[in-house]
Amino acid sequence: MDTTQTPETSPDEQEIVSEAPEQQEKEKWQFKPRQNPRWGTVTKEGLIVGRGNNKKVVPPDEVFFLSTLGCTMREIAVWFGVPEETMKYNFYEYWQKGQEQTKQRLRQAQIKLALNGNCSMLIWLGKNMLGQSDSPVNSESDQILPWTDD
Repeated sequence: MDTTQTPETSPDEQEIVSEAPEQQEKEKWQFKPRQNPRWGTVTKEGLIVGRGNNKKVVPPDEVFFLSTLGCTMREIAVWFGVPEETMKYNFYEYWQKGQEQTKQRLRQAQIKLALNGNCSMLIWLGKNMLGQSDSPVNSESDQILPWTDD
């Protein structure tokens, strides 16, 4: 059998090569939607904010979760697509509670590190929580001695 022969291909099987390189790139990066997209409907429970066509449903538990991640009120408002003032008016308590929970968890992690022997964490917590310092100042030695004319 001769290996130099190529089998005949039908015109449908041959690759179509465009002559211009711009056309090749355009075809190469063209968006092709999925054959079977999975579209569905999701219902959310939450507070309805906005008026008219601008109504949005904002779940308070999502606001709380985003605030525990350290998101600002502005970032959360952009996430839900509502004005920042609307977020502050309706969800300030949830946001504040999430921020406080994050601070508590950070303190807990710091204390756990310090109690496990992390020297730098012990020093930092000693300075910030216990009022300790590297250069202690004795208030009695800084006072002026009393002057007498006897």
